[in-house]
Amino acid sequence: MSNPQDELCPPPTEDDELTLPRASINKIIKELVPSVRVANESRELLLNCCSEFIHLISSEANEVCNLRNKKTINAEHVLEALDRLGFRDYKQEAEAVLNDCKEVAAKRRRQSTRLENLGIPEEELLRQQQELFEKAREEQAQEQQQQWISMQASAIQQSARQMRAAGAEEDDEDDEEY
Repeated sequence: MSNPQDELCPPPTEDDELTLPRASINKIIKELVPSVRVANESRELLLNCCSEFIHLISSEANEVCNLRNKKTINAEHVLEALDRLGFRDYKQEAEAVLNDCKEVAAKRRRQSTRLENLGIPEEELLRQQQELFEKAREEQAQEQQQQWISMQASAIQQSARQMRAAGAEEDDEDDEEY
């Protein structure tokens, strides 16, 4: 038996499944108009508009990419797509974000090469690492030995208490015989 809802709503196509996360849209709404309650239908409309905008820009960027005989869309293609579609105001903001991203990427690259810039040969670094591992093993062995000694002392004390308690019970039994 078929569900009447299935007939009214066609199955989602691949494009329908690709949307922005609702949490992101909700966060943007809260940041822009914190004192206004926005209805769910309005949120849904904003989500659809944002998705459509992204599809429009990516389609135009894809055309730019194809015109240049490239296989991968890069930032320059997106910037040109913004320009061609008349979103010059967005282009300036996008360029600023792109520059920030490039700076962050460059900083990460510099940090990843910090080890190479120490001036210490890799063999020396490996030797130092092995020394640290050996020192850690020795410290762990000493700690385990201390725990073992402590456990033995505790067992000896417990045994002595049990022997004293057993001896005291025998004395009590001897006293009862007289």
